[in-house]
Amino acid sequence: MKIKMILPALTEAKSPYWRPIKYSLFPPLGLATLAAYCDADDEIILQDEHVETLQLNDDPQLVIIQVYITNAYRAYAIADHYRSKGCYVCLGGLHVTSLPEEAMPHADSIFIGPGEDTFPQFLKDLKQRRTQKIYTSQQRTLHSIPPIRRDLIKRNLYLVPNSIVVSRGCPHHCDFCYKDAFFEGGRSFYVQKADEALAEIDRLPGRHLYFLDDHLLGDRKFAAALFDGMQGMNRVFQGASTVEAILRGNLIEQAAAAGLRSVFIGFETFSNNNLQQSNKKQNIGKDYTEAIRRLHDLGIMINGSFVFGLDDDTEDVFKRTVDWAVNNGITTCTFHILTPYPGTALYKRMQQQGRLLHSNWDLYDTRHVVYRTNGLSAQQLEQGYNWAYRNFYSWRNITSASLAHTQLKHMLKHFAYAGGWKKFEPLWNFIIKTKGLNQMLPVLEAILSKVPGRQTLKHGPLQHSFN
Repeated sequence: MKIKMILPALTEAKSPYWRPIKYSLFPPLGLATLAAYCDADDEIILQDEHVETLQLNDDPQLVIIQVYITNAYRAYAIADHYRSKGCYVCLGGLHVTSLPEEAMPHADSIFIGPGEDTFPQFLKDLKQRRTQKIYTSQQRTLHSIPPIRRDLIKRNLYLVPNSIVVSRGCPHHCDFCYKDAFFEGGRSFYVQKADEALAEIDRLPGRHLYFLDDHLLGDRKFAAALFDGMQGMNRVFQGASTVEAILRGNLIEQAAAAGLRSVFIGFETFSNNNLQQSNKKQNIGKDYTEAIRRLHDLGIMINGSFVFGLDDDTEDVFKRTVDWAVNNGITTCTFHILTPYPGTALYKRMQQQGRLLHSNWDLYDTRHVVYRTNGLSAQQLEQGYNWAYRNFYSWRNITSASLAHTQLKHMLKHFAYAGGWKKFEPLWNFIIKTKGLNQMLPVLEAILSKVPGRQTLKHGPLQHSFN
């Protein structure tokens, strides 16, 4: 059977905000994971529109399309195109799970929730010509799943081709989290067996790994076994965690010993009221500054996530956030305008309050205001968001944040990583066009190399703990 698997580009790919390097960092794994359930003699083509031009003049028998909120219209158009040619079309992903009734007219079958149990069943039904319109995830497990079809991934198109996922979901339930809705109706957080995860890592060439898990440290027993098993593998890796997990026990030290060199953390806000309203309980009462100190002591760089537009925010939130991040030596920041994604508790609450402005999914990209704000006007919020990005990534603040570390090597690492990420766009674009991203991987690995010895913050950081 000829099968086509497509990840359509997000709307941002055609906007002034488009940064090719951002979407060429690592390969998404959702479709390659499903492909592992197909027959060995199936002819499968996998295309990621973020890094390649889609070829739509073919005639596959089966088309699988992964749908996010800001690629939804593009996904539906592609689905309609292939259905008009007589192809059997399936839609799945976060947006389909949130709004199945919207997706159904564009597909022969849709998938609700994770596909590890439903996709194999669909393939059996397809062979027997008794497919269903809707497949809903029931059994949530990663035990004994087949290895990802990495042979379908065009590794040369990504900076870090070794992306990996060893868990699904998150143990926390923040009101604004899009992925929380994806796991509704079953287990919302579950992990692989440690030995199976280690076997997958062992199969990957090179040194660098990029864990795409929402919370790599979310299951303490599993994470400890994973990091213990990675000792001696000579890997460097990046992943995501919470402030709570970093402050708890010695798990973060185990991660650092296994090769963790950069971590994504959802700080989100300094307001206790905002945390409570967002149900981000894991951050309440936690000392952000102590978590940062602990990470910097281990030589781990930080990508901090912050959300603007929560109801307790005032006009000074942008400057306070940038100043805090710079003074505390945060290497990179990801800023967001609060976005009420369909299916989330935030969306339902705002819908009940009549605060949603529209349902143009192209604008639900965390860069535009799509709801009636409190405290800040929509114009103030969008202008402040853009100001925060420009200001944090100014050469002056990149230098200041670098100097927040005491050890010269960490200063240089910070400066090279932050500057390289944001200040050399033409160079990155040239490297991408000439398909030379893989050649830059040793440079990134050198920047992520271990910094020995204890580190402390040079400047007295702004204190933000919710005690």
